[in-house]
Amino acid sequence: MNKDSKIYVSGHRGLVGRAVMRRLKAGGYSNIVVRGREELDLKSQEAVREFFMAERPEYVFLAAAKVGGIMANNTYPAEFIYDNLVIETNVVHSAYLSGVKKLLFLGSSCIYPKFAPQPMKEEHLLTGILEPTNEPYAIAKIAGIILCQSYNRQYGTGYISAMPTNLYGPYDNFDLNNSHVLPALIKKFHDSKIAMERGVKSPVVLWGTGSPCREFLHVDDLADALLFLMDKYNDNVTINVGTGTDQTIAELAGIVKEVVGFKGEVIWDTTKPDGTPRKLLDTSKLTKLGWSPKITLREGIKSTYDWFCKNYDNNIE
Repeated sequence: MNKDSKIYVSGHRGLVGRAVMRRLKAGGYSNIVVRGREELDLKSQEAVREFFMAERPEYVFLAAAKVGGIMANNTYPAEFIYDNLVIETNVVHSAYLSGVKKLLFLGSSCIYPKFAPQPMKEEHLLTGILEPTNEPYAIAKIAGIILCQSYNRQYGTGYISAMPTNLYGPYDNFDLNNSHVLPALIKKFHDSKIAMERGVKSPVVLWGTGSPCREFLHVDDLADALLFLMDKYNDNVTINVGTGTDQTIAELAGIVKEVVGFKGEVIWDTTKPDGTPRKLLDTSKLTKLGWSPKITLREGIKSTYDWFCKNYDNNIE
């Protein structure tokens, strides 16, 4: 991409989209096109086609998606598969019709089989059954990958797909009803800390044994990787984006506890499920290309908690 290339960032108000915007602006890219939901309904085929024909972006970051944790996936499975399928098909097809040079589709590590070998390689896709709790979302993301590959094969387009690991950072979702594990931990420890400061005994209760291992990538590192891939990667296969290292949920909770400054009790409710024992991406393909993350987990959690304290109760639109 050149500094004056016209770039469309879909989902620019989301966790990933905001990070991509920050990285583009920091890199001197100024010709950026965005539209809010009130301006452009990505589920409307006609509206999306008209937008692409009018704006003619050269590059597209397809970061718009309906996302959520286990509870949200279980509660709204039809919305998760429908919304994501419609958004990605509308954007990819309109990108083709309008002559977009290159599109980057953002997938998810949940596309891999529930019992995939660890660490998970790109070739493990479609080799086994999916995790039932997020199957509709995963299938929609897999369809997006195949969609991009199919357009490349038939029309010679330049569409690539990146599969990030678990993400966190500023503008994350901290709602305990539908957030992912790391922002949920931040919220739980923070709320209990505030309660204890007010004289209320408030232990933090966490699910399971704490033994499952998970990998986490700061969203600003992801944004840096996505710009790197937009410039350097052209293969018609997916590529993993992560840190290549993981830690137990108990270790993660320990870091969050220290960063937040919580001095109370942590209780592990072992009647609740642990989930998949381990989920770690093999990032050797990306590493060989020359990219690696820069933000350590502790640094990332500290900066995210600082942002949370300053912004959570405010209007962040």
